[in-house]
Amino acid sequence: VAHRSPPATLSTAMPTATLSASASLGATRAACVRAGRTARRVALRSPGSIASSSRGVVVMAAAASDAAPADAVEYFSPSKVNLFLRVVRRREDGYHDLASLFHVIDLGDDMKFAKSTGSRDTLVCSDDTIPLDSSNLVIKALDLWRRKTGSTQHFWVELVKNVPHGAGLGGGSGNAATAMWAANELCGRPASEAELLEWSGDIGSDISVFFSEGAAYCTGRGEIVEDVQPPIPLDTPMLLVKPDIGLSTPAIFKALDLDGRSTEDPLDLLERIKSEGCNDDVCVNDLEAPAFGKLPELLKLKERLRGAGTKGVSSVFMSGSGSTIVQVGSDDVPEFVREDAALFRSPARLITRKRGEWYEPSGLWKKRS
Repeated sequence: VAHRSPPATLSTAMPTATLSASASLGATRAACVRAGRTARRVALRSPGSIASSSRGVVVMAAAASDAAPADAVEYFSPSKVNLFLRVVRRREDGYHDLASLFHVIDLGDDMKFAKSTGSRDTLVCSDDTIPLDSSNLVIKALDLWRRKTGSTQHFWVELVKNVPHGAGLGGGSGNAATAMWAANELCGRPASEAELLEWSGDIGSDISVFFSEGAAYCTGRGEIVEDVQPPIPLDTPMLLVKPDIGLSTPAIFKALDLDGRSTEDPLDLLERIKSEGCNDDVCVNDLEAPAFGKLPELLKLKERLRGAGTKGVSSVFMSGSGSTIVQVGSDDVPEFVREDAALFRSPARLITRKRGEWYEPSGLWKKRS
């Protein structure tokens, strides 16, 4: 979550991920590329092509199926929710110290990785709004992995986006973490999991949580990660709902009124959620007030979800810096959400992983059209 406070703007926030350079293999997942998706942006060196180059990446338009290596390996790239989020203080360097209970969830993107024999990386993405230059978190992650390990290996990487941008779900951070993990696997694990976690904080505050076992109490900018037990059953149904506009994380932090924060002790919240589960008194988020100030319809969305009377719902709250509202206790879609085509919605479940393995979807829900 993190973050300096540059000029306040609404945007589709952090480019929720991309493709990149160092990547790798390891545990596999069911095939991820949808046959119906044809137009993709590819970074590929090709004779006679018109392309632009950025930090060893050549970007051009192409069909993903033309370039996919036969040995490409699929990885699931998860996202996260913040079950509670307290802003502890504004630091002298302009960032904020947080205390938040993160949990990895199984709404995620699909990624493929293969070693490249060339000296450049091939990048393929299903979303042509995602930049493939050096601002891309996956590119940053793979450049970081190479720099830390001394590897010169380059890769072919494909990313199929399912997690929306500017959502407060850490989709781009999940892509970056998955890329670091995959690169390390493909190249024989030159780095330990502890090193991957430590390095990831250099390029983003939300990346580190994905190197936990899935449930983590995070402090500092979010890069200090302490594994905890999942506070609620992993099969607890959740519904994620997001309007068709994202929020800029730096803008939300800049708009934060420190005097308007919750007074709850985050360690008390951590103990309460273990015993009480998710409820509106525990699932507090100090970034809701500035987010709702920037996007009043987001407050209305939260209130409508809470007032819909959906059976089983125990809490409704915003994740991260927004703009996703999380409904815990049921993944039933209220009628007003079904009728609004502009709203993104998806079921989700909490997921964990074992050390030495990467995340897999829960398999407890199917993607809805």
